Amino acid sequence: MKSAYFGVLALALGGFAQPAAAADAFSSDWADGLKSSARLIAAGPADGIIQAGVEIKLADGAITYWRNPGDAGLPPTLSFEGSDNLAQARTSFPAPRRLPEGDGEAFGYDHALILPVDVEAIERSKPVTLALKLNYAVCEAICVPAEANLRLVLPVDATAPSPFAEAIAKAKALTPHPVAWNALAADLTAVNDKSWRLCLAPQPGPKRDLFIEPPQAWWFDVKPDASGSGGSDCFRVVLMQKPPDSALPVAARLTITGGAGPVETSIALGPGARL
Repeated sequence: MKSAYFGVLALALGGFAQPAAAADAFSSDWADGLKSSARLIAAGPADGIIQAGVEIKLADGAITYWRNPGDAGLPPTLSFEGSDNLAQARTSFPAPRRLPEGDGEAFGYDHALILPVDVEAIERSKPVTLALKLNYAVCEAICVPAEANLRLVLPVDATAPSPFAEAIAKAKALTPHPVAWNALAADLTAVNDKSWRLCLAPQPGPKRDLFIEPPQAWWFDVKPDASGSGGSDCFRVVLMQKPPDSALPVAARLTITGGAGPVETSIALGPGARL
């Protein structure tokens, strides 16, 4: 079984120094924890969607988790209950990195991060008061639970541009965009009943990585596979755990990082699969 700590959120960007007067209208107060701080930021509306974000700063050496935390941890939880004039708030997770954690590895972020939030108002002519209860974890030698209760009035007719617009846009650019499997130029071959080889066609850019998100209580291990040819990035996918009353095939979401940019797609993993 996978061990569990607490959970968190995110995206690694950098620190943002902003003029105080301009920042105050577009950001909440910081909620300080033992090894982290969190706040809400906003960038104003675009095509009826208000661009907002959850910014987290981490102490040196500390990490926090992606929605799939890896060998240990739990995903973050975000509740917007108590917001005013809010129709919908959609949170995205920028692509994670593999981070060493004890004898295993975590999927997540270090330094600083922003979770983009697309906000839709019930009445677009009125401001949205965004209330967020955030629970996450910050891990170094030990994991420390963190909680932030944040509140920010999102302007709908600001006379000055937001100093956070660029940072939120960069965070969104690091969020995987969906693609169809057939458009991915990838090959999936079953090695045996519980193991598959997935190869991605060569692509310029940073070295690519693969993250798999199956349903709850399933667990797949992913490791690089050096048997690829022609410059392909290949991975060995092995089923490590499944619910006792379940059987393959199982649908899973794939997140692929590096290359020309992060993408995500969905596939079914089963005996004899070849896609």
